[in-house]
This record gives sequence, C-alpha cells and structure tokens, in this order.
Amino acid sequence: MIRIAVMGGIGSGKSFIAKLFKYPVFNADEEVKLIYKKDRKCFISLKKKLPKLIKSFPVKKSDLIKAINSDKRNLAKISSVVHPLVRKKMEIFLKKNKTRKMIVLDIPLLIENKLNNKGDVLIFINTRKSKVVSRLKKRKNYNVNILKELKKNQYTLLKKRKLANYIIDNNHSPNIMRLKIHKLKHKIFNERNSS
Repeated sequence: MIRIAVMGGIGSGKSFIAKLFKYPVFNADEEVKLIYKKDRKCFISLKKKLPKLIKSFPVKKSDLIKAINSDKRNLAKISSVVHPLVRKKMEIFLKKNKTRKMIVLDIPLLIENKLNNKGDVLIFINTRKSKVVSRLKKRKNYNVNILKELKKNQYTLLKKRKLANYIIDNNHSPNIMRLKIHKLKHKIFNERNSS
C-alpha cells in the first residue's frame, strides 16, 4: 500500500487535493468534528480538563475557540484528549483499507504528531496567499485569532516544503488540478513499481 500524505498551510486546499487521488482518504479534521459531535467520553474528558469552558454535549466549536482564546495552554489540554482518539480512528482506517493500492492521509499536524511513516509519499500543497485568504473567509467559522494560534502550532511551512517528495502548485482551475493529480498518481505508481 502506498501512503500519500498531503501537507500545507491552513486553507491551501489539502482536502480538495486529497479527494482528487480517488483513493480512500483519512481526513483528520472531519474525524475531529465527528468526535466532538458523537463521542460522549471525549466530552467527559474535556469537561474534566476545562470544567468552566466545556459545558454541553455535543461539544461546540465556539466553546473550544473561547477556551483557546482565554488561555493558550488550553490548546494543549484539548489536544491531549482529542489526538489519541484521532490516532485510533486512523489505525482503524488503515486496517480497513490495507488491501488498497493507495490511501491518502489528510492530517494537518501529521509531522508534528509523528503520524507519518518513513515510506510515506509527502506532498506539499503550495497556494498563493490571496487564494488562501479568500478561501478562509468563505468558511463558516472564520476567526482570525484561532487561525493565528493554529498557524503557530504547525511546523513552519518551509520545513514541510523541504520534507516533501513533491510540491503541487494549487493555483489553477479544478480541471487543471485534476489532470495534475492524475499524472502525479501514475508517476508515483511507476516509481514504486520500478523500485
């Protein structure tokens, strides 16, 4: 199985690119949303760590944002509860798809949380800043402060770029991006098969 890991800054289009591979995708952000919505144990753990800030189930994104804005250390507390759950979900996903030729990991903090393997194909998505900002402003939960906090928490993009096996320029129309990913996918299969 070839593991593709998409990397890039917030709003660079990782999820869009991940889907273009047309193979199973593990999307960490979507999993986190489901955990907040459906996992009562997660809620109980968060309530224990942040009793004054986390009050209701399902966990509200607005409560989490308030918690992080009120004290920067709360991000680490939230992560200590949520990251192990995401890791478990990823293990289930990998087991379920172990016979597939390829899978795609769309995990914002993949490198920081050491979720990558030595043989992973790392793809960095490069996107113009103006494009990123316009994408982010379209999001429901657009919040400048939380974005600043998350940006600080991510490995500097320069480091990720250096680690990447491939760099994809995501500044074109969806049709051009589809073609680019189609070509890249075949290139990766050919390289793996020849080695």
